[in-house]
Amino acid sequence: MTVDLSWNRNVERVKRIITRKQNDARVKNLACQISGASHSSSGNGPVLLFNASTRLGGMSQNAAFQLLTGWGLQLEGIPVVHFVCKSGLSRCVLGTNRDKPYQKPPCKTCFHQSVVNTTDARVVYLQPEENVDLHQKIKNLPLADLMIFSFNGIPLGELVLPSLRWVLRRNTLTDDAETTWLFREYILSAYQVIDQVSRTLEDLKPSAVVLFNGQFYPEASAAWAARQRGIRVISHEVGLMPFTGYFTTGEATAYPIDIPRDFELSDEQNARLDAYLSKRFQGDFSMAGIRFWPEMKGLDEGFLKKAAGFKQIVPVFTNVIFDTSQGHANTLFADMFAWLDELLLIIKKHPETLFVIRAHPDEKRPGKESRETVAGWVSASGCRNLPNVQFVDSSEPFSSYDLIRRSKFILFYNSTIGLEASIMGMPVLCAGKARFTQVPSVFFPSSAEEYLKMAEDFLTSESVKAPAEHQRNARRFLYYQIFKSSLPFNAFLQDDPFWKGYVNLKPFTVEDLRRKNSPTMDTILHGILENGDFLLPE
Repeated sequence: MTVDLSWNRNVERVKRIITRKQNDARVKNLACQISGASHSSSGNGPVLLFNASTRLGGMSQNAAFQLLTGWGLQLEGIPVVHFVCKSGLSRCVLGTNRDKPYQKPPCKTCFHQSVVNTTDARVVYLQPEENVDLHQKIKNLPLADLMIFSFNGIPLGELVLPSLRWVLRRNTLTDDAETTWLFREYILSAYQVIDQVSRTLEDLKPSAVVLFNGQFYPEASAAWAARQRGIRVISHEVGLMPFTGYFTTGEATAYPIDIPRDFELSDEQNARLDAYLSKRFQGDFSMAGIRFWPEMKGLDEGFLKKAAGFKQIVPVFTNVIFDTSQGHANTLFADMFAWLDELLLIIKKHPETLFVIRAHPDEKRPGKESRETVAGWVSASGCRNLPNVQFVDSSEPFSSYDLIRRSKFILFYNSTIGLEASIMGMPVLCAGKARFTQVPSVFFPSSAEEYLKMAEDFLTSESVKAPAEHQRNARRFLYYQIFKSSLPFNAFLQDDPFWKGYVNLKPFTVEDLRRKNSPTMDTILHGILENGDFLLPE
């Protein structure tokens, strides 16, 4: 019996279309109800919402967070204005085809979804405009000059660079025609955002601007324009738990959290955190709707036999080089690969130690595959051929937690595994500024020289112990990150059954969104309207 694959694909396509239309209809219906239930409030400036980099068609988690936030504000009588791209970006972040950068973005699909999401709302459109003077100034600039380019006091090169690295999935950019052309298009578009947002801010005089991430160039440009005028900027990102968002007046990708000095976990809070960690240590976790480990394997016999031939084991945990967190992380070393280059010299000096280099699981996520990988570095550097190196690629379901338990100490750049290792009581040496280095939770030297000396000392010492405060602070930070700052939207959102990482609205009523009925909405509105800390009450 033969299966008609084309028929199956068509059925799947029809199901996707029906599901998308049903969700769009639910959005429109709720928007109209909320518009009708809203009342005017005197004395409150409007709130401007902007998220050009969260989606194309459909609804991502961050697009949904902002949609629900806008509705919650409306129900409190706060004027809301959406700043919406209407083909105003020559090349946007998600609409860029890294293999065909000259290809135009799918503006029609994106704008259709924007119209749905802003049903019955007040909208200002970002539209295409041309600045001949700016175009002339950058048309022949090489990559190095584009990276530091400023125009009328605006650091356009700096604002655009993280987006270019993210789109091209690499940190080290190539000075070729395609890269520099895309860089110039991003710079031109970033200036249009700043110019048009600035005019909008002058007209509206909003009390706050709420935007996605703050690192991708459209939102980074809007944030720059707002901060120049002393207007509060709130950025948001996905939280650690499923269907959770993180909101802050700081940099969302840096994840600033203010933890009171006297905060200690109660027995109940410790039990809650341990239940989460138990699942995490078994590989049962997801991030932004992506399940990384459908299965996780312990250390196999071959690895244990190899490890038995060495005096000690030291894991090296890496990160994704193009991730938007890397701009915050690169304080001791120029970047993660510069750190690995220095570590290689140490690895060669210590043949008695088995170094296990672990690539980050996100490095080969389908659709987001890095083009500058740790696997590539391992091969190019000759590290793969060293007898005291074991490389574990990102797709291998190899238990990092079992490895940590057998190790002398941990080397890592800035990924969450460092925090978890500290919670496990292990000494952890950090090379890149991480979200949790804001509290003493790992060893984090003040310079590259001090870091390399500490690594050498740890390797030659008989034993290494972490101060008790590291484990205590790591647990305190993770509890705040998961249960205080990760705001749950699961009452309103569910997974899109066809598009991994995207969401649809659950059935709920307008009354469910009011701050008196939703701790999440109350926390967000308290943060936006009353200068709150965006932390859930216990």
